[in-house]
Amino acid sequence: QVTLTESGGGFVQPGGSLRLSCAASGGTFRGYTIGWFRQGPGKEREFVAAAIRYNSNGVYGDSVKGRFTISRDNSNNMVYLQMNNLKPDDSAIYYCAADRSIIYGQIGVPSQYDYWGQGTLVTVSS
Repeated sequence: QVTLTESGGGFVQPGGSLRLSCAASGGTFRGYTIGWFRQGPGKEREFVAAAIRYNSNGVYGDSVKGRFTISRDNSNNMVYLQMNNLKPDDSAIYYCAADRSIIYGQIGVPSQYDYWGQGTLVTVSS
């Protein structure tokens, strides 16, 4: 059983930056793929980024490539999402999710993740 807690959301103007954090407890952290997803009002949950287990590389959704960076700190059971050049369309509730058996081709599929946090709200507006 893994418990995930997101933090770092807030209000920011377009072009600004935020860093989201996902704290994990209850599992062998480095063995889990951690994904970030977001869901805006009236929209489906969208893949943002993932930090693959046993791997230092990140994978990104098309809408955030070049603006967002995912990183993980296995010693502290943390995953971060650095979000730069934020746009109003980035406004959403951001969730982190974890799974230890997800395959690479499925990392962008929300239903493939077993554990989810409660989410943190990001609002980008002038």
